[in-house]
Amino acid sequence: MKTVIITGASSGFGLLSTLEFAEKGWYVIATMRNLNKKAVLRNAVEEKGIVDRVKIVELDITSKDSINNFKEFVATLDTIDILVNNAGFAAAGFVEEIPIEEYRQQFETNLFGTISVTQAVLPVMRNQNKGTIINISSISGRVGFPGLSPYTSSKHALEGLSESLRLEMKPYGVNVALVEPGSYQTNIWSTGKQITSKSLDSSSPYFPMVKKLMARLENTDSFGNPSCVARLIVKIADQKNPRLRYPIGKGIRFMIILKKVLPWKMWEKIVRKVVS
Repeated sequence: MKTVIITGASSGFGLLSTLEFAEKGWYVIATMRNLNKKAVLRNAVEEKGIVDRVKIVELDITSKDSINNFKEFVATLDTIDILVNNAGFAAAGFVEEIPIEEYRQQFETNLFGTISVTQAVLPVMRNQNKGTIINISSISGRVGFPGLSPYTSSKHALEGLSESLRLEMKPYGVNVALVEPGSYQTNIWSTGKQITSKSLDSSSPYFPMVKKLMARLENTDSFGNPSCVARLIVKIADQKNPRLRYPIGKGIRFMIILKKVLPWKMWEKIVRKVVS
């Protein structure tokens, strides 16, 4: 069986990708920061009869000790065919009110954590002269949105990292691809860090915009089925020469094209209507 490592496998795209890969016959190393959250995944693999294809491993991608333990574990593997860097969270608020520490926490997970896991796996892929790294980005990695600067900036940074890494690893037979989902029914906005406290205060000058932002984040009517993203991830894993970017979601490709072709002033008016 081919081997895939998935970070952030306790929920969302990570959990669904784990099940999708295992059902397709892959051996999945499903990592998660908190093993207390493994019950949902464990129950799902037992129900589907794929327990022997999934190994749950503890990994906090922001912890140096955890990363070192992960490196030792990676050294025991015969091969690593795919790495899916999925672990992450979304922080929001308005720049004036967001403590710099909250920005650092956002980047520590979404960017530096991804780098740490990737560095642990790269020597294996380079030596075996094959492999694919799939980084889960977002439409926010291509388009900036008001009120989402921590998340947006971290995903823009991930996009730049992935471009450079792809160019570096091509000579060694290692591919790098980005999955850029739009809005999907995951728990990224309902768990962990969310909107900074100052922006939620009714005395904040940004509070009217925050209310509209929250209404959009809580409106799931237009959200897509996250299983579509999981299937795309597996599809990319099966490709010999995947392209760099895979935007997915309702209206996402159109949004990216629109940003490219419209004068900035026109684009700005469109985006500002979201929260104004």
